[in-house]
Amino acid sequence: MTYEPYEIIGADRPARWLVTCDHAANTVPPFVNGGQLGLAKGDMNRHIAYDVGAAGLTRYLAEALDAPAILSNFSRLVIDPNRGEDDPTLLMKLYDGTIIPANRHAGPEELEKRLNACYRPYHTALAELAARRPDTVILSVHSFTRQLQGRAPRPWHVGILYAADARLSVPLIRRLEQEHDLCVGENEPYGGHLPGDAIARHAIAHQRHNTLVEVRNDLIETDQHQKEWAQRLAPILQEALASCVD
Repeated sequence: MTYEPYEIIGADRPARWLVTCDHAANTVPPFVNGGQLGLAKGDMNRHIAYDVGAAGLTRYLAEALDAPAILSNFSRLVIDPNRGEDDPTLLMKLYDGTIIPANRHAGPEELEKRLNACYRPYHTALAELAARRPDTVILSVHSFTRQLQGRAPRPWHVGILYAADARLSVPLIRRLEQEHDLCVGENEPYGGHLPGDAIARHAIAHQRHNTLVEVRNDLIETDQHQKEWAQRLAPILQEALASCVD
């Protein structure tokens, strides 16, 4: 079977929304160190390798919004598609206290191979989907771990991230804050965006409405929980978009 670095769902769906999932999979392609990074299975199944639960949430959100979706098919530890090509964390050698053996001595040649085989095809496909209509809205779906090693537990259930363009994110935050059972993070657990990341590249550079949603991964571990969160978030996202001024 030929390796594909991304998956597209519902390419012909009509909505303005384009749902993206940069860290959908923990896949290590066979051309990367024989298909493994030298990590234990437990490490490959936790947040350092991918965004746990985000792929399922993306699929259900795209269905609920009648929108296309694109999901990566390579671990963020292979190469991180949510970084600019000149970002020093593009190819991580250490993450949350864990050394990545197959990356430890990876040099420019290995980086270029992974860029060409994984990173660049994903971004090319994302760019083509985003350009399918002039008023595309990009919804980037991620998840975060409840607690990093040696850190305090994170209280948020969901976080909304933005930096240069808050047109959609701020109304979305205010609407989510009306859900009294949710602890909502504004630029939490991370702050805004990084220069050259996926939102900067495909949304901000083209003045497209956008937002990045982070759901705590213990809340979307099961298929049923992913579906429930998608059904809850979809109408809230639509309300927030309807309140935006283009």
